[in-house]
Amino acid sequence: MYRNILTYSDNLFNHSALCTTFVEDSFSNGGYCQCGGVRDAHDSVATVDFFGAAIVTQWDSRQHSSESPTDAFGELEFTGAGRRHSNFLRLSCDTPPQIVYTLMTAHWNLPSPNLVVSVVGGEGHEKIKTWVRDVLRNGLVRAAQSTGAWILTGGLREGVARCVGEAVRDHGAAAPALCHKKVIAVGLAPWGLVHNRQQLVNAKGSFPARYYVQNTSRDSCCLDNNCQAFLLVDDGSIGRRGGETAFRASLEDYISHQRTGIWGSGSIEIPVLCMLISGDASMLERLDASLRKATPWLVLAGSGPAADLINELLVDLPSVPLSPASPPVEGEAAEGPSPELRDRVREKVRRQFPSEAKAEAELDRLVDSALSIYQNRELITVFHGEQEGSDDFDTVLLKALVRASKRVSSEASECTEELKLAVAWNRVDIAKTELFNGDIQWKYDDLEDSMTDALVNDKPQFVRLFCENGLNILDYLTYQRLESLYRSLADSSLAYILLQRRLNERQNLAGSPPNPDGPGSPLKSPLSALTGPASATELSLYEVSRLLWDLLGDVCQPFYYGPLELKPKTSTRKALKHVNKLLLGECRYQNQRCSSPWEALFIWAVLQNRSEMAVYFWEMAGESVLSALGGCKMLRELSKLESETENKLAMKELAQKFENLAQDVFGECYQNSESRSFTLLIRKSPVWGGATCLQMATAADARLFFSHDGVQSLLSQIWWGDMDRSTEVWKLVLTFFLPPLLYTNLISFRSGEQEEEVKSVGIRDTDSLDGNDVLTLLIMLEFITAVYSILRPFPPGSASSTSKRSFTVSRWRQFWFAPVTSFLGNVLMYFLFLCLFAYVLLVDFKPPPPDGPATLEFVLYFWVFTLVCEEIRQSFFVGSTFVLQRIRNYIQDVWNKCDLTAIALFILALCCRMFPWSYDFGRAVMAIDYMVFTLRLIHIFAIHKQLGPKIIIVGKMVKDVFFFLFFLAVWLMAYGVANQALLYSYDPRPNWIFRRVFYRPYLHIFGQIPINEMDADKWEEVNCTNNAAEIEAGAEPCLSTYANWLVVILLVIYLLFTNIVLVNLLIAMFSYTFSKVQERSDTYWKFQRYNLIVEYHSRPCLAPPFIIISHLHLFIKRYIRGITSVKVKHFALELRSRKASRLNTWEAIQKENLLSAQNKKQRESDTARLRHTSVKVDSVLKQMAEIRDHDRRMRLLETEMEYCCSALSWMADALSQSSLIKAGRPPPQLRGKTIGPQPVLLFQLND
Repeated sequence: MYRNILTYSDNLFNHSALCTTFVEDSFSNGGYCQCGGVRDAHDSVATVDFFGAAIVTQWDSRQHSSESPTDAFGELEFTGAGRRHSNFLRLSCDTPPQIVYTLMTAHWNLPSPNLVVSVVGGEGHEKIKTWVRDVLRNGLVRAAQSTGAWILTGGLREGVARCVGEAVRDHGAAAPALCHKKVIAVGLAPWGLVHNRQQLVNAKGSFPARYYVQNTSRDSCCLDNNCQAFLLVDDGSIGRRGGETAFRASLEDYISHQRTGIWGSGSIEIPVLCMLISGDASMLERLDASLRKATPWLVLAGSGPAADLINELLVDLPSVPLSPASPPVEGEAAEGPSPELRDRVREKVRRQFPSEAKAEAELDRLVDSALSIYQNRELITVFHGEQEGSDDFDTVLLKALVRASKRVSSEASECTEELKLAVAWNRVDIAKTELFNGDIQWKYDDLEDSMTDALVNDKPQFVRLFCENGLNILDYLTYQRLESLYRSLADSSLAYILLQRRLNERQNLAGSPPNPDGPGSPLKSPLSALTGPASATELSLYEVSRLLWDLLGDVCQPFYYGPLELKPKTSTRKALKHVNKLLLGECRYQNQRCSSPWEALFIWAVLQNRSEMAVYFWEMAGESVLSALGGCKMLRELSKLESETENKLAMKELAQKFENLAQDVFGECYQNSESRSFTLLIRKSPVWGGATCLQMATAADARLFFSHDGVQSLLSQIWWGDMDRSTEVWKLVLTFFLPPLLYTNLISFRSGEQEEEVKSVGIRDTDSLDGNDVLTLLIMLEFITAVYSILRPFPPGSASSTSKRSFTVSRWRQFWFAPVTSFLGNVLMYFLFLCLFAYVLLVDFKPPPPDGPATLEFVLYFWVFTLVCEEIRQSFFVGSTFVLQRIRNYIQDVWNKCDLTAIALFILALCCRMFPWSYDFGRAVMAIDYMVFTLRLIHIFAIHKQLGPKIIIVGKMVKDVFFFLFFLAVWLMAYGVANQALLYSYDPRPNWIFRRVFYRPYLHIFGQIPINEMDADKWEEVNCTNNAAEIEAGAEPCLSTYANWLVVILLVIYLLFTNIVLVNLLIAMFSYTFSKVQERSDTYWKFQRYNLIVEYHSRPCLAPPFIIISHLHLFIKRYIRGITSVKVKHFALELRSRKASRLNTWEAIQKENLLSAQNKKQRESDTARLRHTSVKVDSVLKQMAEIRDHDRRMRLLETEMEYCCSALSWMADALSQSSLIKAGRPPPQLRGKTIGPQPVLLFQLND
């Protein structure tokens, strides 16, 4: 980064380094030039006359100085200040402001401002009044923080600039550490006035430059360490003020034409406001030039001469015809004011600036400037700080800018401009109190641009405010605008990077040429920022759909395929070609309204990890439970792809928040109506691509959601089918082996009359939305029908339904088609399979053909064949997505990998055992395969409430063991190699090296230590040799006696580290894992239970090996007779429009009840009460301050009244003693009356 700044600064910035013409200063007796430098500092060329020195009487920087590349830039470290570095740059007064602004925002990484306040005046050692300091500290800096503003100051530790710096410092110390908005203070100072400026000079750049500040307790020309950046303007002068004025004015004018927001996406240009504090006579010319450029000014009346003069001009002078907003054209004389008005202005200028008014020419120039300022008085706002206070200073700034914008653009609506400023500053409080208080009737057109600004720049409070006050989201959000919102993503966001990858894929297929502007330009095209895509090279909804497909997987159908005229099962290549062709055409879909605007905005906010905005859109969207689970799924997938730790944690926190919201809303629904909540779980959503809540929760790994009693109640109902949930397991086992017991009362089944009674009771206990029990009945019956249709292979209305079957067939199907019966049959048959496998492997494993295999072994082969058929069915025929996606989903399951491993090993063992040369190897593989099949039992017992969590604990402990084995392997290798080298000087046998380096040290951990081979005192005589040739031939090498003591020490250290340190580390890891899982064991078990119920619910009722019959039946039924399966839908229920609408309304009501309860709880919390009390206290303090102000004014009025009474009394006495006037009646009688300590005089006139 430093190299880039060096190159950028060295190539683009010049500074006026040398005065080329010595123009004598008349007050220095020839010793100084008007540039401020002494004669000796100028070279010989500058001091020679050349017939021109006599003509030149006024030094000009542009004519009498030369420029060269800057030699002072980089970072500034204030020695002893203890704060972060500041950026600085020495530049010429003629430097283009756009280059400087780009340097500040792109290279110095200063955030783009929403407002620029340029504080001018109060230079030098002028004493600043106390109330001015209070306005700067409590008004300006606080308003700058709340609006995201830059403060342009003088940058030196003197006058007003020092007060601003101290206010910024105090605010930074008092602001929270995590505050995102920092006050940015930029210092613009003349280079020739900076103290110790030579410390900053370095032609290669200073990173950092150490700057020493002297005597910081008094005003000086040292740089202020409270500024984040310094622009040191060099006009060639030394010790002169005002060298930066021209550049400062041009920078203010340039910034005022830039737009606010991310990538300039705001609805307004950056407002620039100049703030005048005190000021000398030269400030009038600066003010006049700025007003001619339509820059608004805020004047602090009472702060000093220039500010007081402006206040008097605006208050005392009468109105005169205003000049046009633009300055008059040269050569045209503007109509001047009257001589009387000019004389009055002259007197005011002479009173405020007595020293400058001594010269008549200077006085006329000041009067002209004052009159020109007065003609542009609409751009000036006067702030009476002593009377108004600094509490509402941000509102004052807003009013000043609105007044100026109305003056510049006569067509602009004052309220609209004020709203745009409030949005740019993110001041929703001002908008509520000033604009949305009921006095203004807002229209859609007035809010459209501000709504886009609020969305792009993440201002959810304004989005909420606009939607509550006249903005219809259906009219606002079209597909074209949605595409423009996705194009506004920040370059650093993960969603932008993922969308860019998908866009590049489509561009590569279309054969578009590479973009020279970089990879980010297609999304940041200036034409596409607000208007939508203009060609196939820009972002479209297809890239968004592909991104959502990557995040959500096959849980739901692809998004936005309807507007793009694509079918859900269209291949990727065909879809890319179709989209490219569509985008090159008319793109009719862009003008269409978004069918689900709130859900689309919710997804847009979730992809950017915008917490507050995503929660608001979730509140406004329908299908609250499913939307929250969808947001949870997307955020957890994004967190896996995010590389930055802070963003990853934020995504995980927001995902957990949405999971909690889904659980809370569903809990509210379950308390209101159990049957409707069940329908909510299995209802297919058209908005979320046909997904259900259970499917989305499974994909999102929402274990907390599955632990809810309502979800478990539905699962239990599906698990047991028509049987009573309290049926003992031994009854099921007994009935499994003795099927005639079905027709006894051993197992309780629900009859048709009992089911209808349960339905009617549930309907009576549930309150409908509008008292219409008929619609409630329809929803209840739809849910009951869906559950029973899932549990039975035939649709309820078919000829073979339960109501039309005989009792025998009905009871038979009720038992065998329940998932619990299927599970029990699979468990029993699997135990029988393992027994058969063990018997064949241990007793009846015959030699290769023709002597074998035995009959039971062929039975085993057929059994495994039926298992293979079931695995093929699960991988290729389960699910509604593409075949490759089904296979991918199948392989992702750990236990499916275990099944594939077991089947592959069995096939390998089967092939090997058929040949004599590989018979033993095949038998060994078969033995290993038996272990794999046996481990498969662990998954079966996951349904058990006590064993299920323990299985999870074992799985996590296996991961801990791998980390332990890594440390153990490192230590074991270190000790084994050293021990082998010390005991045996030469032993090249590889098998013995492996045994002694790894195997023997591993046995040492368990106490098997051959002490007779390691301790010289315990050695026994053995046949050994030290001859290398004999050792290579296979003889036993002799032990080395050298350094035997070291062998014993290494053994002690090895055992100490492994048996104490590493083993205890493993125990600690196991204990932590156990306690962590055990405290959430119920949640883990319930989530596992769902997966197991779904698996056995989709399985055929017969277990292997009889499952082959079910496979043949399914094949005939599905592919020959063409009968569709209900079980394939996996707990899916599709509601018609009217029923779906009523269910969505009921869910929305429950969500509103939950949010109302949460808001009430939050309002009644201690924090909210303290905040409310604090607001009341602030209001009381403000009222007390107003009372004190009124009291002060009353005292002033009393003093004036006393003076008036004394004057009238004196006049009455004088007239009574005079003979000039003869009174026609007697004087009034004076009657005194005392109230308290103050006498009250009452005058009474006697007729």
